[in-house]
Amino acid sequence: MQFSELIRISIKLFLLLTPFFVLTVFVGLTDGMPHIQQRRIALRSSFTIWATCIILYFFGNQIFRYLGITLPAFQIGSGILLLLSGIELVRGTVMKSLRHSPEDSGDITVVPLAIPYTVGPGTTGALMVMGAVQKPLTGWLIEIFGITVAVLFIGALLYFSNHIERLLKRKGLDILSKLTGLFLCALATQLILTGIKVFWAQ
Repeated sequence: MQFSELIRISIKLFLLLTPFFVLTVFVGLTDGMPHIQQRRIALRSSFTIWATCIILYFFGNQIFRYLGITLPAFQIGSGILLLLSGIELVRGTVMKSLRHSPEDSGDITVVPLAIPYTVGPGTTGALMVMGAVQKPLTGWLIEIFGITVAVLFIGALLYFSNHIERLLKRKGLDILSKLTGLFLCALATQLILTGIKVFWAQ
């Protein structure tokens, strides 16, 4: 039961981190760099993504209390943001804007690769909602491990980006990004409906 829950959380978070969109962005931003430099950036970005997710997960409840925001309100709000992110991925508008606005040539590890391309507003909201829900110790451990597994898979995609790009080509990555967008739209709809249900129950 716990193993199946771990798998479910890992897959959900993996999709929330928009893996194939991030892979496409990473390939574009590191184009022309030596392989060893690309892999260093992949490792640093993976650690930054994991640290950001853990911070958002643990401090979500405190942020709710400080700002006086109820959990259903945040579920609905973050669900709307996640839905917009999913729609942008499906329509390809994010990639179009990236191709017409080259990034700064400085360090891309934290900004823009980790934040906001990987851990965007929708992912931030979902992580804060997860951390704010009361659960037993095993629930916390499973979710933390699920976050770690999802980020490890993201890191593996970035680390082996050259091989994956040769295998799938840019068009293949774009198609997978759109499919990820569809999953995000479904997750966002579920988040919004859950928030509305809890709000009316209260």
